[in-house]
Amino acid sequence: MLEVSTKEKLKDLEKRNEDAFLGGGKERLTKQKEGGRLTARERLVVLLDPGSFVEFDRFVTHRCSDFGMKEKRIAGDGVITGYGRINGKLVYVYSQDFTVFGGSLSATNSRKICKVMQMAIKNGAPMIGLNDSGGARIQEGVESLGGYADIFLRNTLASGVIPQISAIMGPCAGGAVYSPAITDFIFMVKDTSYMFVTGPDVVKTVTHEEVSKMDLGGAQTHNTKSGVAHFACEDDKHTLLMIRELLNFLPSNNIDDPPVLPAKDRTDRTEEKLNSIIPDSSKKPYDMKELVRLVVDEGYFLEVQQHYAGNVVIGFARLNGRSVGVVANQPTVLAGCLDINASVKAARFVRFCDAFNIPLITFVDVPGFLPGTNQEYNGIIRHGAKLLYAYAEATVPKITVITRKAYGGAYDVMSSKHMRGDVNLAYPTAEIAVMGPEGAVNIIFREQIAKANGDASAKTKLVDDYTKTFANPYKAAELGYIDEVIEPSQTRIRLIDALEMLKNKRDTNPPRKHGNIPL
Repeated sequence: MLEVSTKEKLKDLEKRNEDAFLGGGKERLTKQKEGGRLTARERLVVLLDPGSFVEFDRFVTHRCSDFGMKEKRIAGDGVITGYGRINGKLVYVYSQDFTVFGGSLSATNSRKICKVMQMAIKNGAPMIGLNDSGGARIQEGVESLGGYADIFLRNTLASGVIPQISAIMGPCAGGAVYSPAITDFIFMVKDTSYMFVTGPDVVKTVTHEEVSKMDLGGAQTHNTKSGVAHFACEDDKHTLLMIRELLNFLPSNNIDDPPVLPAKDRTDRTEEKLNSIIPDSSKKPYDMKELVRLVVDEGYFLEVQQHYAGNVVIGFARLNGRSVGVVANQPTVLAGCLDINASVKAARFVRFCDAFNIPLITFVDVPGFLPGTNQEYNGIIRHGAKLLYAYAEATVPKITVITRKAYGGAYDVMSSKHMRGDVNLAYPTAEIAVMGPEGAVNIIFREQIAKANGDASAKTKLVDDYTKTFANPYKAAELGYIDEVIEPSQTRIRLIDALEMLKNKRDTNPPRKHGNIPL
């Protein structure tokens, strides 16, 4: 009987590990790096805390024997899976290796990914997927397709239970795009990543359109036009560091509270600049992002979907070290009107924050929903209702600050007291009404204006009277729809105080399997 020494067994293990670390081989690894991209293992080194990664299934290989695949078995089979830590917090990860069969998904590959997804759900830890794949492994046929479906199912079951983050770091096509689409946040790398259901060749065949991969599904396309992606990053390293930054704001699961970091900013800080940030003329715009930065800790605001639907601003910040989700109308874009894209963008963000116990701070300056046939034909009623639904359903602390306009149904939708808003504040510049003074006067006093025969002074007086009566926060305050009219410079102090008051808030929705959001 052949006896093998422990020393030889250890050498064999070392050799097997070395082979697994080489992925598709030195030549392919070099080619990937020459293209300005990190390798699958290098990405994990940047993403995770030093020395924290523990790999699963390093020696797993595929089981396909058709089309000569029996002789092409590579340890790991094109995906690296395991767990590690980000700023000390447990996370589960998979990193697709494009040097092995183009990162294509096999049945074995899928089982490896599903294994860490199941562990992430059981252990209440975020799941991060680094996608770099040519799609389903054609040699395996329906098995690889079934592998995608297995992943989609787990993405769906994990939704709202643990944060799920996808980084698109190369190609992502066909069925592969639907796993990232179900996850909470998608990061894309400029110039080197793309995602689409059907590629340029198929598009050309079916519709006769000629389009490049990047124009069809690159980072800029999905960050500015489709709204599929949430962040556009400069390169692989920037992407991975941004994921680390995002996780600083998020709890590990739906039971945990969001992280509270030591506050370096004074809780009693007033900001005199806020007293003059709202222009005297209600028709003049101002930058709502500047207002947000003046209020939050150290002026730091991590904006989400920065390049899409700019008429609403969403993102994460801290108040006294506590994570909050910010939703704000942006008067510099479409006057802050809500349109289809803005409504869907904000609704998804509100639902994410609610799922993970992150308080919502809403800054309101909205003249209404964007009018026009394009909006109506494409379903502004249904899409606007998504935002209404999201705010009404949310049970986390909801604090609203009306800075200027809050007109019509848009007033209701933007976390008003009627949507179970907990603390609703307003600046003295707030205008809360069914519509703007001029439009209202044109309707209410139509006959009087007609009889005035073009006398501008008569109409001006009517507009002024309406403005004094309704274009202010005091009617709403009299009715209890506004809890307090505050001096703008006190905004930070009042928000921090309200958050502290609401930190033990408990609210529930009626028992049900799930609601039917107007998708």
